[in-house]
Amino acid sequence: MIERRFELEKSQISKVVKVIAKLLQYGGIVLLRGDLASGKTTLVKHMAAFYGIKKDAVSSPTFSVMNRYASDFFHYDIYQKGIRGIMENGLFENLQQKGYHFVEWGDEELEMMLKRYALPYIVVEIVPLTPNKRIYKVYNA
Repeated sequence: MIERRFELEKSQISKVVKVIAKLLQYGGIVLLRGDLASGKTTLVKHMAAFYGIKKDAVSSPTFSVMNRYASDFFHYDIYQKGIRGIMENGLFENLQQKGYHFVEWGDEELEMMLKRYALPYIVVEIVPLTPNKRIYKVYNA
């Protein structure tokens, strides 16, 4: 497992975006972890922009559970439904599609499922230090 740690101002988020993009395979999954308002959706907005999608098109999928911004860019929020909600709603099959998948609140239970099915993924933990500074820990599983 490769771990990279960044302590960045919000304006420097492109540094972590480039590292994630380099590690992320096409068809790969990014499990995003962090407290409420830590910057998970903000990171997805910047990842979307990296892949040519307008940041303004990206919003939190808290109530919809999944948003699709392009034919191959998926954004999930499993805070309310958890892994069981993903399984019951057929969203686990979506995670097996080619493209880029970003899962907010991607927990250890989901990580175990991904390992079981040999699906490629990375983990990004976000820890706010100040309103404008974050620690990003990127694990290549």
